[in-house]
Amino acid sequence: MSEPKNKRQKREDYRAALRANGVTELPRKKFYRQRAHANPFSDHSLIYPPTPEQMDWASLYPHYAVEEPIAQKTETTESEETTGQELSAPAIRKLTKQVEVADIGCGFGGLLIALAPVLPETLVLGLEIRVSVTQFVEDRIKALRVQNEEQKLYRNIAVLRANTMKFMPNFFNKGQLNKIFICFPDPHFKARKHKQRIVSTTLNSEYAYVLRPGGIVYTITDVPDLHEWMVGHFNAHPAFERVSVEEQEADPLVEIMRNETEEGKKVTRHNGQKHVALFRRLEDPQWPEDVSA
Repeated sequence: MSEPKNKRQKREDYRAALRANGVTELPRKKFYRQRAHANPFSDHSLIYPPTPEQMDWASLYPHYAVEEPIAQKTETTESEETTGQELSAPAIRKLTKQVEVADIGCGFGGLLIALAPVLPETLVLGLEIRVSVTQFVEDRIKALRVQNEEQKLYRNIAVLRANTMKFMPNFFNKGQLNKIFICFPDPHFKARKHKQRIVSTTLNSEYAYVLRPGGIVYTITDVPDLHEWMVGHFNAHPAFERVSVEEQEADPLVEIMRNETEEGKKVTRHNGQKHVALFRRLEDPQWPEDVSA
């Protein structure tokens, strides 16, 4: 008589069966459970590109990919008269547009799913460090694409397992993004853990690097102390200014951010308060003219 399967084996069997038949039905969250938080300073055996140009975006957004030929050159010797002759080679797949919106710590993908039909012409990427949670969002998007194939929905969203505290500039070029969402991040209550918070002086400089002037960072949390921390750090950074409350409340994406994330829904169920703040990326100051020239 075989022993009953443990929970881990049940989860693995469920995911394997789902993918073996092609992901056509929405995944069940209970088979993708994982610890609520992960240490961003641990070695997570992540795969990341050396530069943004070397990132394989076509595998995440196949409907926006086109093939481009690669020109190769022949090897020549000193005795050969011809050099640099081009040869035919396999094509590489490139996107017709770049990712412009990033959801950092996307969790189970609630915001991604809600943004897909609202920003139909924009590529949106969720970044999540936890393995099982990333797999859930990946399977969820695959199923939604299949179920909405005729309407061509959910092709503009994708998820990537990544540690943005370490590797964000490896994925995005300078000024590539126009929106960054930071929704209900880990508060890391203990003072000695504050260095693990996703908003800091150093990380804000990286957000400023990948965000184009005029772009917006959206933040939301149910922890007042963390809200004050994020506001303080963004206000202190020379590349950002806080968006007025009037402009913030007029932004339709704010209401989506409040209500569509799994964490946001949990806060609503418990009658909690949600603290929102938006920050605009400022233009870089001009370099002073060289008076000695």
